[in-house]
Amino acid sequence: MQSRPARLLASAAVTALVASSLGGCQTTMSDITGSLGPKAEAAPVSDPQRAIDVDGERYRANPKNADAAIAYGQALRANGQRAQAAAVLEQATIVNPGNKAILAAYGRALADNGNFQQAFDVLSRAHSPDNPDWRILSVQGAVLDQMNRHDEARRYYASALKIVPGEPTVLSNLGLSYMLAKDLPKAEATLRQAYASTKADGRVRQNLALVVGLQGRFAEAESIVKADLPPEEAAANVAYLKEMLKGRDGPRAGQGPVPMAQLNQPE
Repeated sequence: MQSRPARLLASAAVTALVASSLGGCQTTMSDITGSLGPKAEAAPVSDPQRAIDVDGERYRANPKNADAAIAYGQALRANGQRAQAAAVLEQATIVNPGNKAILAAYGRALADNGNFQQAFDVLSRAHSPDNPDWRILSVQGAVLDQMNRHDEARRYYASALKIVPGEPTVLSNLGLSYMLAKDLPKAEATLRQAYASTKADGRVRQNLALVVGLQGRFAEAESIVKADLPPEEAAANVAYLKEMLKGRDGPRAGQGPVPMAQLNQPE
């Protein structure tokens, strides 16, 4: 089984600009978290199938329970069952109209499936101008980046950073936005700012390594990827980094999930 750091790099790295919170250097849409709230950010069950069984049973016992629907949707996403997750959460929005946590989770699931415009519209209903949620603003920016609307995406990141100055997950998404627009120096500067934060996690590091590698500084990128990791995990991450850098062009919007640090979906 893949080590968690390797999976993070692969996901943020790039299977396609978002391959997987509303969420690191993961390319599978680095995840945008299921509900973007405290419950969604809880540590995921280590066995995805077990999580589906447990959360699915709880959901079927009471399909109107918002928390159960969110947890089940998150478990399905973690297991790669994105279409089913979207279906479950769509139904949850019908029986819980106006529930912002469910709308956030549903928007994330739609983004997983590549329905970016619909995802953006749903996420816009998950918070309000008088009570903005910086996590959702960051996710909306990530979705706009997937649609190649990079300038617009950065306005959302800027709004998020007004609420949480220096937040590394937002800065990481902003750095990836610059990367997608091929402005690698600005991407690196932004990601280094994120990496300097004491709150930065491994996904930020992987995103920084990717951008450094895309500029041809492979030895430096490898040293960033391997920092503070056990030898086996470091080797796995270096292998993923090399694979991601084969084309040297990096991820492109519309290719699939983009590496995003903001979305903390179960890896």
